[in-house]
Amino acid sequence: MHRIGVDVGGTFTDFTLHNEATGEVFFYKTPSTPHDPSEAIENGLRGMLAEFGLAAGDVRYLAHGTTVATNIVIERRGAKTGLVTTRGFRDVLELGRQARPSIYDYRIEKPPVLVPRDRRVEVAERVGPDGEVLTALDDASLEAAVEKLAAAGVESVAICFLHSYRRPEHEARARDVVARLLPDAYVSLSSEILPEFREFERMSTVAVNAFVGPKMGAYLKRFRKRVADVGIPAEPYTIHSNGGLMSVDTVYASPVRTCVSGPAAGVVGAAEIGRIAGLPNLITFDVGGTSTDVSLIHQSTPLFTSARLVAGYPVKTPMLDIHVIGAGGGSIASIDDAGALKVGPRSAGAAPGPVAYGLGGTEPTITDANLCLGRLDARTLLGGRMQIDLEAARRVITDTVATPLGLSLEAAAHGIIQIANANMSRAIRSVSVEKGYDMSEFALCAFGGAGPLHAGEVAIECGLPRILIPREPGTVCARGMLLTDLSSDYVRSHFADASEGSWATVLELFAAMEAEGEAWLDSEGVAQDDRRFKRLLDARYRGQNFEVKVDCDGLGAGDIAEVANRFHAAHTKEYGYDIRHRDIQFVSARVQAIGIVRKAPQIEVPGGPSLDGAKTGSRPVYMDAAHGWMDTPIYARGLLPAETDIAGPAIINEMSATSLILPGQSVHADRWGNLIVRTK
Repeated sequence: MHRIGVDVGGTFTDFTLHNEATGEVFFYKTPSTPHDPSEAIENGLRGMLAEFGLAAGDVRYLAHGTTVATNIVIERRGAKTGLVTTRGFRDVLELGRQARPSIYDYRIEKPPVLVPRDRRVEVAERVGPDGEVLTALDDASLEAAVEKLAAAGVESVAICFLHSYRRPEHEARARDVVARLLPDAYVSLSSEILPEFREFERMSTVAVNAFVGPKMGAYLKRFRKRVADVGIPAEPYTIHSNGGLMSVDTVYASPVRTCVSGPAAGVVGAAEIGRIAGLPNLITFDVGGTSTDVSLIHQSTPLFTSARLVAGYPVKTPMLDIHVIGAGGGSIASIDDAGALKVGPRSAGAAPGPVAYGLGGTEPTITDANLCLGRLDARTLLGGRMQIDLEAARRVITDTVATPLGLSLEAAAHGIIQIANANMSRAIRSVSVEKGYDMSEFALCAFGGAGPLHAGEVAIECGLPRILIPREPGTVCARGMLLTDLSSDYVRSHFADASEGSWATVLELFAAMEAEGEAWLDSEGVAQDDRRFKRLLDARYRGQNFEVKVDCDGLGAGDIAEVANRFHAAHTKEYGYDIRHRDIQFVSARVQAIGIVRKAPQIEVPGGPSLDGAKTGSRPVYMDAAHGWMDTPIYARGLLPAETDIAGPAIINEMSATSLILPGQSVHADRWGNLIVRTK
């Protein structure tokens, strides 16, 4: 039997296959198809099964990560969406928090609201913050509002009433009316997507969910059909933003939970790879074709957040704390109006891709620069399956960057790399130093197709002493699909000062949410012995605006003192201090329901018999201005013997990535197939 993980990226779609009988792991990549990501999935599944001689009927598990929801929001090509809300509150979606992240940059513009004002309709109803009905839902105004949306031809409806997290009945009644008057519309309720306080974030989240829902549903239908057409009998899963898995049906109801789907799998995979390698503290460095995703793992545990911006729109769901910047192999280099060289965030993506791919690209990219410097071998990309036009890459960088700036080809190409590295380094500092972590205690876990190419220089710039490069780094996100569990998150807002009585209420909320989780796990077919629940409490000091998360596992009635101790400890970890004389206020109770999935175990990789046997030749590689071009030995990673050391400079090739070891650095190939680079 086989298990497959699939990660759909902007440039490539990656596959990892685990043979449960033998323990073998196979890797595969194919170009993405942005017009329909499911097409690349089908192409890759067929190609991988054929290449390795495997039967589709033997695949018992398939999980995939996708950026479809995020791309719909970025490109603003979602459904024509309407919003039904409480009278007097339709402009909350546009007013927002009035936050100005770039207060002195007059060029910054807010993204256009996803639901324009003429499609935001109000209804006579009002629920108070304690759940009391201040104004009963007026059926006549509700029907008139929905009829207005029907006349506007909306395809999707978001319903968000004030304080509906306390009393969801009004939203449920509104859904019934929408179903009657707009039977084909996709409907999303804030009381189901995000049943907690803060009306703007709740409204924004449900609006994003409704905006992406119909097109995400169409994609999921195509995805399901293509998997079945390949002959795979397994019902596929999708990874969501907190690193867990959901069924396709669950994703259809809550697609907003997949906004960092693929990158989340990479973080999950990196945490397990680092644990096995003896490196529990990692900064993940996932450089793909379109973006660079960085995150921090402390003591083998990824950091989480409950809110982030997706293409400028607030989304408040539990997710891994991943920082994304527009810097990847396909990022375009250009000269701005002031005559300065800039790189990204525009990307050539998969179509047309870098100039060297010969698919119609006309602007220089980071990949083109790496080819010109000899860091990438034009003959070995995707194991030699991809044809590269090196001369085209040299010509476009010479014509558009080197000649206008009066630079040599090497200086221009290396300048592109340096600018990209500086952008990546800033992202790494934002998740580490800026949050109080000492980078000397962390290793840089470099993966994605371009991560190992840039890791050496980025680690030096950030002061990171070690780099962990997993086996086939270009497919780590796909591997992460085989290392995660099913999970679903539940939340209930509960404002109260910490006391024995309010703690008893929180315990009741935990029990109620666990009952919901049990029902969901029943629907997913998870055995009782494979079920787990994690309890968290959002709390803050009275007078604070924002809260910290407190682990409440193992606590029961009478444990209010321990709740307070855990809160003070969590506050100290987050902010560096506590205020033990200040009253504590409970805000929200959270439960994560987990269904344990059998994992693909890591196995030892013996490699080849000798270092000499792993060497495939040498070529000139441009390192930097100080070293210039250096004759650099080339090694085939799969032939490196375990427990072997190599001194830089060196190039290590494999199907999904190329690793660059700089002069003065050394690399150790461990028995798990990892490369561990020492930068000092």
